[in-house]
Amino acid sequence: MKLGLALSGGGTRGIAHVGVLKALEDNNIKIDIIGGTSSGALVSSLYAIGFSPYYIYEVFKMYSKEIVGLNSSYMFSGIKKYLKNKKVEVTGLKTGESLEKLYNKLAFRKGFNKIGELTKMPLVITAVDVKEAQEYIFTNKVPVGKDESRYITDISIGKAVRASSSFPAIFCPCEFKGHSFYDGGVLDNVPVEEVRKQGADKVIAINFKADDVNEESNIMDFTMRTLDIMENKISEDELGTSDLILTVKTDKTGLFDIEKLDDCYKYGYDAVIQNIEKIKQVLKG
Repeated sequence: MKLGLALSGGGTRGIAHVGVLKALEDNNIKIDIIGGTSSGALVSSLYAIGFSPYYIYEVFKMYSKEIVGLNSSYMFSGIKKYLKNKKVEVTGLKTGESLEKLYNKLAFRKGFNKIGELTKMPLVITAVDVKEAQEYIFTNKVPVGKDESRYITDISIGKAVRASSSFPAIFCPCEFKGHSFYDGGVLDNVPVEEVRKQGADKVIAINFKADDVNEESNIMDFTMRTLDIMENKISEDELGTSDLILTVKTDKTGLFDIEKLDDCYKYGYDAVIQNIEKIKQVLKG
């Protein structure tokens, strides 16, 4: 039986996916197929390349600014600069080029360049072409009998990750062969079906709990709450087709809250340990 893992987007919270992978490995649960969107793509790509959860965790901590892209203060200062100079055409506050270069460098260490070259396991990464309003899948294995025009194998691993995590308004669109790609979460925040198309018999979906808000919540709390509601609604059908939904609570971690990397890693690890019997039942079933 082949087990697939579908990782959702979620900004900094994505490092919780690394904790999930480590906990699964510690319990001798093997992942055969993996896929992700946005921050889920950041983690799933490194795992499919062949890096261990521990190494991925260290990469996130060492290169957090390049990976996450920017923090909240940078974001708001960028908006202020834009408002003061409205004549300048701005499609995003950051290009994402540093992320692309970092991931290409990491892939090269394992001897890879294009996503189609990966051999450890099938990998799917989603992105959305905003010109066509169409979802595309970057992968090393095109499913038999599917619409091949939607699957791209000749893109560099760095550019695929950059495209999937180009959050609208924060990042500029990622251009590739006439496409203008934005964050895959626009249409599909948890690629359960694409993971299943790769031959997975069982698929576990990992997403994030929408944090509660109250009178003491700040603007970032409300922003994250809104994004979580929107993304979970978009992915409602996808989540419903999974064999198990593992929802990770990350205690009001902001989209670019890099100070909580250690906490998020632990949240992901603990979520698996607390639900390990459910996971084993899914595998037995």
